Amino acid sequence: MTIAVGDKLPDVTIKTNGAKGPEDLSTGDFFKGRKVVLFAVPGAFTPGCSNTHMPGFVVNADEILEKVDAIGCMAVNDAFVMGAWQDNQNAEKITMLADGNAQFTKALGLELDASGAGLGIRSKRFALIANDGVVEYLGVDAKGVEESSAETVLKQL
Repeated sequence: MTIAVGDKLPDVTIKTNGAKGPEDLSTGDFFKGRKVVLFAVPGAFTPGCSNTHMPGFVVNADEILEKVDAIGCMAVNDAFVMGAWQDNQNAEKITMLADGNAQFTKALGLELDASGAGLGIRSKRFALIANDGVVEYLGVDAKGVEESSAETVLKQL
């Protein structure tokens, strides 16, 4: 079942890049006591994600961060890939979240089976706004980047 507005986000351990490399991060801790924008992409370095989705959040990061405490970007990739993509995209104001085994993605009910294209299980393209771990907005895109764009998220804030 897909998470919905009003639901509490699940607490799952994922990875992020720390000073000494990949570190465990509890999603419960990441969202606790603050307002967070999370957007997820099917894959780091993919054309749509790199050319369309991420740039909107990089360009609008300051404006978004005036209204929330953090911006997270998640993909079913490892922390090394997410760190390299962060550098490539000049996304230093965005916390990169690596859901390498798709555990958080599956707990949200937002997994995408891209096995037919040789990509395995990925995340659907989505964005959400959570306040103290409770979903206030959820936008999922079947195609394109409309419901999960930085501009759409800004309108919801």
